[in-house]
Amino acid sequence: MQEDVNQLVDNLFRTEYGKMVSYLTSKFGINFLEEAEDVVQDTLVTAYQNWTFNGVPENPQAWIFVVCKNKAINILKKKSKSVNIDNYQKYFSIPPVSTKLEQEIEDSMLRMIFNCSLVQIDDKSSIILILSTLCGFSRKEIAQALLIEEEAVKKRLYRAKKRIRETHLNFDLKKGVDLQDRLSVVCDTLYLLFNQGYNSSSQKELIRKDMCLEALRLTDLLLQSFPGEPKINALMSLMCFHIARFESRIDDRGAIVLLKNQNRDLWNKEMINGGLRYLSASASGEILSTFHIEAGIAAEHCLSDDFKSTNWLKISELYQLLYQYKPSPIILLNQAIVKWQLGYQGEAIDDLNSLKEDDILNGYYLLHATLGEFYAVTGKPNLALESYVIAKNLTSSNLEKELIHRKMDSL
Repeated sequence: MQEDVNQLVDNLFRTEYGKMVSYLTSKFGINFLEEAEDVVQDTLVTAYQNWTFNGVPENPQAWIFVVCKNKAINILKKKSKSVNIDNYQKYFSIPPVSTKLEQEIEDSMLRMIFNCSLVQIDDKSSIILILSTLCGFSRKEIAQALLIEEEAVKKRLYRAKKRIRETHLNFDLKKGVDLQDRLSVVCDTLYLLFNQGYNSSSQKELIRKDMCLEALRLTDLLLQSFPGEPKINALMSLMCFHIARFESRIDDRGAIVLLKNQNRDLWNKEMINGGLRYLSASASGEILSTFHIEAGIAAEHCLSDDFKSTNWLKISELYQLLYQYKPSPIILLNQAIVKWQLGYQGEAIDDLNSLKEDDILNGYYLLHATLGEFYAVTGKPNLALESYVIAKNLTSSNLEKELIHRKMDSL
């Protein structure tokens, strides 16, 4: 019972945290942002404590909403005796299960994402602010997602919130405000949210489906506001292709299944077709984004009948193009893996070893796990074991540790 409640609260943290912070802030103003974060976190702690002893309510989301409301009102009472609480109570007069309120919360979430992107700070800091404030990411998760030091995340987040406090920003979007320039920041944030779910750093889950579906929902909501926007269509396409392979990535025993061993009959054809439709729609303009290229890579995998028939040469060309748009050591890691598939084994191993010079990537388990795999295939078990041990110590995922352990046993 306790473990089930813990899992439910953890899932609600991912799906409801940003919605409630956005909604409270939209009602009480931007100066209530940090209090809103505290209220939502405290509410989720209260939920865990209450549900463990009293059982889970019929509608957990509605329960959280009501408790958030009450805690927010209590804070306002303590902050100022002159506050007319009745003025705030009216914001919560709509029953929490109503469709109208759900739509309002969704609108608040997307509006807050844009508002955070409009703060006069650099794009990376905007993304960090959104991931932390609206997506509930820890500083460690943000650092992993952006491949930067955790201390850098802490400093950027502090400066962003200080900027909001000092400038007394009004977070009500005005008609006529040009949001087109901020689409890239919003799309990049939703992309990172999806990636964190698809390759979760959670100890127990490889895939956080709730997080991926939340990213998909917000991207779809964004597309409704900007219909026909090539970049958003490309992002939707990429998400669809990845979601299509959900059920094949974990076997019946809960173990990780590598791409080459996945049962492609389990791939969701409807999602693949959806990915193809969005990819086609994304070609309507002259814009070519990193999402277009990544969706193209994902499409090559999804359209291959089996692993052996994968068009690795085409994928190699797409990764080279992607690196021109987004130079990143992660892309170089993927390029090395593609080189291996094309038969350039020695060159692939050399490339991976050279990537160890990047301090951030050297702390990434997949680099060492891949090296271990390559050394094992080329008959170097001692080097393979050394790489596997490093990889196992770098990941917090129990499923990834189990996979590496199996590979170590097979040497």
